[in-house]
Amino acid sequence: MKNTPLYQQHVHAGGKLVEFGGWQLPIHYGSLVDEHLAVRSAAGVFDVSHMTIVDFSGPDAKDYLRRVLCNDVATLNEPGTAMYSCMLNQQGGIIDDLIVYFIEDNSYRMVVNAATREKDLAWFSNQSANFDVQITEQPDLAMIAVQGPEAIAIASELLPKALEQSAVELGRFQSVWNNQWFVATTGYTGEAGYEIALPADDAPAFWESLLKAGVKACGLGARDTLRLEAGMNLYGTDMTEKDTPLSSGLAWTVAWQPEDRNFIGRGALTEQRAAGVSHKLVGYVLEGKGVLRSGQLLFKGEEEIGIITSGTFSPTLKQSVAFARVKSEFAADCEVQIRKNRLPVRCVSRVFVRNGQPAPAVV
Repeated sequence: MKNTPLYQQHVHAGGKLVEFGGWQLPIHYGSLVDEHLAVRSAAGVFDVSHMTIVDFSGPDAKDYLRRVLCNDVATLNEPGTAMYSCMLNQQGGIIDDLIVYFIEDNSYRMVVNAATREKDLAWFSNQSANFDVQITEQPDLAMIAVQGPEAIAIASELLPKALEQSAVELGRFQSVWNNQWFVATTGYTGEAGYEIALPADDAPAFWESLLKAGVKACGLGARDTLRLEAGMNLYGTDMTEKDTPLSSGLAWTVAWQPEDRNFIGRGALTEQRAAGVSHKLVGYVLEGKGVLRSGQLLFKGEEEIGIITSGTFSPTLKQSVAFARVKSEFAADCEVQIRKNRLPVRCVSRVFVRNGQPAPAVV
């Protein structure tokens, strides 16, 4: 297993280290719930250095990404703007989900999932044959996410002076950079904050400065409960290459216009859109006691209609919530099989928490 540049910080802080995507990372530092609630109420910091940062440059960089991604980077007109997208195979299946940042004409940065690194890099290379594009991984950069309602106020004062003011002025899904420091207002928690790429040698001191300022160290456990509450898919769990954006609650990431943009997977998605999806990803809350978990089956009467892909006890809502892939005609209230019992679950929007508060559809 690989260690991030912050490995010693995790050990010294008493982090419980686990394997994740080939890396040793902390799942928590004592209490997942305390870490979760700190992000919802104040600020927490995550080591996300396992994520893969890839830069694309050259005369054909824009055309290449317009081919490779189902969302359209041509709509990113201002340097520093960003978008979320899926990368599809010819069948419309999701190879990975990612964020891409527009740096300047024919220059982009992308952050992809750690567990799909080798697959993604091979795909990038295979699809580049007819394009004049340079694809450069950035393994010497660490990545730190600072998230929560107080995250920007605290973290901005600890950034290099050249970035402090410009970082405060960023809107959502925007970025700014200086030298090797790259600051973006993106995240995976449903809260405001930054995702910061920085030289690996600078990461430990910056991490310690955040902790000294009162930001709580958080692990993978809280990151998972936060993203689930916020309605954000996890690749490999809520979607795989067998699933399309249309069947995964991500139809909004598909840019259908202009009609002549022939992105990979467009033909398959066009057919699926016309026919309708057989299954869809929906949200459920458990009204009674118990915990919804991945792999539990859903029933309508005696008919099995779907399976939970992600489930957890929500520290914010104080009840169990889940994503489930179900037959489209049964995307409604039903029952979940928990051990020998079938318990009622209510179908709701997949965004369970907004700005730290229960979403209206969940209350």
